Amino acid sequence: MSSSPVNLPAYWRLLRTNRNFRLLWISQLVSEIGDWLYMVSIYSLLLELTGSAKVVAFAFVLQVLPQCFAAPTAGVINDRMSRKRIMIATDWCRAAIVFAMMFVQTRELLPILYILLFTETIFWALYEPARSAVIPSITSGVEQLVANGLSSTTWSFTLAIGSALGGVLAAVYGRNTVFVLNALSFVFSALVVRRMKFEEPHIADLAPLRARDLVDFSPIAEGVRYVSQDRRLLATMFVKCGIGLMGTNWVLLPIFGQKIFPISLGGLDPKSSGMLGMSLLMGCRGIGALIGPLAASIFTGVDERKFRTGILCGFLIGATGYMCLGLSPSLPWACAAIVLAHSGGAIGWVFSTTLLQIHTSDKFRGRVFSAEFAFSMFTLSIVSYSAGVLADQGVPVRTLALYTGAIILIPACLWAIALRLWRDAPHESPRQP
Repeated sequence: MSSSPVNLPAYWRLLRTNRNFRLLWISQLVSEIGDWLYMVSIYSLLLELTGSAKVVAFAFVLQVLPQCFAAPTAGVINDRMSRKRIMIATDWCRAAIVFAMMFVQTRELLPILYILLFTETIFWALYEPARSAVIPSITSGVEQLVANGLSSTTWSFTLAIGSALGGVLAAVYGRNTVFVLNALSFVFSALVVRRMKFEEPHIADLAPLRARDLVDFSPIAEGVRYVSQDRRLLATMFVKCGIGLMGTNWVLLPIFGQKIFPISLGGLDPKSSGMLGMSLLMGCRGIGALIGPLAASIFTGVDERKFRTGILCGFLIGATGYMCLGLSPSLPWACAAIVLAHSGGAIGWVFSTTLLQIHTSDKFRGRVFSAEFAFSMFTLSIVSYSAGVLADQGVPVRTLALYTGAIILIPACLWAIALRLWRDAPHESPRQP
């Protein structure tokens, strides 16, 4: 068995010795905690004002679907401009957008909230591919796998902490406090990223980006040709689409928390009890995503073949977790099921990201990660909105959880078939990181 480079000593060593990644990680840590703080506030506000699961699903769609349409342009921008400057600019813009959300207090103002969510999503579509594409530029060798593992672990940690604290802060200090804290987290992130110093070879010999280049689709066609030449790379790009089928959780967990497993403590009204239940379940999702890659890396080490097998296991674990959620008789069982499901999802996410980074040329990383992100967000949009519609039509959320577990078996089977692409061409087996 290979020794695992993804462990706490490796994380500490990377943060201690790699200044650029340390700054990028601090930026991620603070801004993502802010993001998860305010997600609970938004969903609880929507349920409070409308009582509709479909409205919650629509808000989530506004946070993900625009990325599908922005991805082609975002990919071109990230391959033609400084990715560092893109991250800084989008952080400042998102700070202003989130600060404006605190003024939405009534049902009549919900259209403004929808516009703000849509706009923030556009800037997120620019930021995320830039951050993913920067990691290979500031790490090398095993550092790259450790960096991806730490990024996923941090996302999971901030999800667990932010979701848990979001409900508490909103219940005690009000939603506006949460919105302000999230806006400030983006300001902090921009200031930290500004201190990074690294080479960006993808723009070394390129002319400055012009406005007309944004509607020039030849770079996109070039990226499509690049990916289509390698069916294994193409299959890996679609792993996150399968993981996106777990996107029903954005609708299911708020409803489970508010209506089935509210946490009733002394002196809390039903609204606050629902927010705490929602926070706990969303926090368990983060805990699962935290421990999944850590546990899996013990068995995979830095072996790419085991990464691919780990993706298959991740799908099966996710399917099992959601089926268990549908059958959970109590809150502790529901928490355990969510932890299990999202352990599997995180395994597939980290391993597929690492494989893409290893085997994608720096020249094409912006387009590849933008396209991958778009595919996964499109899947998330469809399944989350469908879950909201079905819930409003009277389908029990437990039944929807069982459906989610069953449907995740589809990408599991497709990935099992895709593994033949590597077995059929052993002489082209990808190198180890």
